Amino acid sequence: MRPNICILRTDGTNCDPETANAFLKAGGNPELVHINQLRSGTRRLRSYQILAIPGGFSYGDDVASGKILAIELISFLHDELQEFVDAGKLVIGICNGFQVLVQSGLLPLNTIRIRYATLEINDSGKFECRWIKLITEKGSPCVFTRGYDSEITLPVAHGEGSFLVNTRWPEIGENKNCVALRYSEGGQPADFYPANPNGSLYSIAGVCDPSGRIFGLMPHPERFVEFSQFDNWRRESIAKPHGLQMFENAVNFAVDL
Repeated sequence: MRPNICILRTDGTNCDPETANAFLKAGGNPELVHINQLRSGTRRLRSYQILAIPGGFSYGDDVASGKILAIELISFLHDELQEFVDAGKLVIGICNGFQVLVQSGLLPLNTIRIRYATLEINDSGKFECRWIKLITEKGSPCVFTRGYDSEITLPVAHGEGSFLVNTRWPEIGENKNCVALRYSEGGQPADFYPANPNGSLYSIAGVCDPSGRIFGLMPHPERFVEFSQFDNWRRESIAKPHGLQMFENAVNFAVDL
């Protein structure tokens, strides 16, 4: 059975068609759902097995990137969202969606309304839009990053992607295996620009909650689900588009939810 995926939209979301296409290609049944449909009750989160919050500039990134959509989710849909994650269903936030998950408290520790991290303006002071290298964190429980054995390549496109945490991060994050992806150079974590495109602490590009079922990342896996989307696809031999596996992992896992 094909799992149902809620692709959440609002004013300023602009990566929803690509995210829906990626899940469709992976074997899922995606539906574009506006936040107002959830608020009005014409759509219910319980009808879906995966919640995906795509990239873009929700509400023009006013106040802070992802802040307003996060407030909507925890103010108007708190109980429904809590029920969804308590049921062990999957959540992914990509770029602006990652910012939403961090602002809401769902990441890194699945503590709605309690924040342990933030995503700030890139250290370069400019919008970063290019392909970067990543490594998956061995031992991570993340459902979405399973099966990646080597360095992968994905595009980034953001102005506020610097993942910052308080001094307790080693205790609350690293020790709970919350890091799922790191920016890399030569197969090792990249601490410096340009391999680390935004100045994220600990080279962090993506994190999950301790269960591995809630995942957020700044790179865009939905933009590399076809070979021809890769800028070097004629010269570099790749067995499978690097972004596609994340969506396949999610769909295969959600079949039984």
